[in-house]
Amino acid sequence: MDLPSKNIEGMTTVEATTSDATSAEAMPYFCVKDLHSYYGESYIVQGISFDLAEGEILALLGRNGAGKTSTLRSIARLADPELKSGEIWLAGQDLHSKRAFQAAQAGVQLVPEDRRVIQGLSVEENLMLAQVAPGRGWSMEEVFAHFPRLGERRRQEGTTLSGGEQQMLSIGRALMRDIKLLLLDEPYEGLAPVIVQEIEHILLSIKELGITTIIVEQNAIAALRLSDKAVILDTGEVAFSGMAQEVLESESLREEYLAI
Repeated sequence: MDLPSKNIEGMTTVEATTSDATSAEAMPYFCVKDLHSYYGESYIVQGISFDLAEGEILALLGRNGAGKTSTLRSIARLADPELKSGEIWLAGQDLHSKRAFQAAQAGVQLVPEDRRVIQGLSVEENLMLAQVAPGRGWSMEEVFAHFPRLGERRRQEGTTLSGGEQQMLSIGRALMRDIKLLLLDEPYEGLAPVIVQEIEHILLSIKELGITTIIVEQNAIAALRLSDKAVILDTGEVAFSGMAQEVLESESLREEYLAI
């Protein structure tokens, strides 16, 4: 009878395969481990770690300059800030070794604060651009079903929409990709309360579809009410990591780190 061969660590191939499978099963759906990122010589993201189960929403909070947007950009593998060390894992795939377009192909979609609606293109054309490259998610009609306002304005130039409608367009465009992780940078910025509520309903419906989401938002209470977990950053480091409800119930945490 053939015996299992040994690998360089002295484990049999059967043991090594079993160990790899166990490690994969034990790994969270999404996690970042000890991230360190720089803008030139400026040390911005300083050893950040957290994890999420599939379908969870995380509120990534902190004062201005705490490193929230830089953390999102590091996860999305944008060139700035430069990720110098640490690990990023999504559904068993490593993102830390990838460039931005490869992270997008792996299912990461960043909706930036400025929304990046392309001037001169209609709502429909802005959405169509999301599916120029392989990796398709929702159809155009699915986007219009979830965002009826966009359907009503499908022929209108995207940059002439209201702020709330442009936010819907940016989120809809992200959902037209094969998405596993949605990163939202200040989705409520400049929006009227009634539009904020509308965006919240959309995000809850996205959660029901099992899309894992990270929200950076100055409107901390609104983000916390929507989220399962919360991470609070302070000068690039994690000051708190736990359940969102804990932050809602802790006046001292909110006063010290969020000024609310």
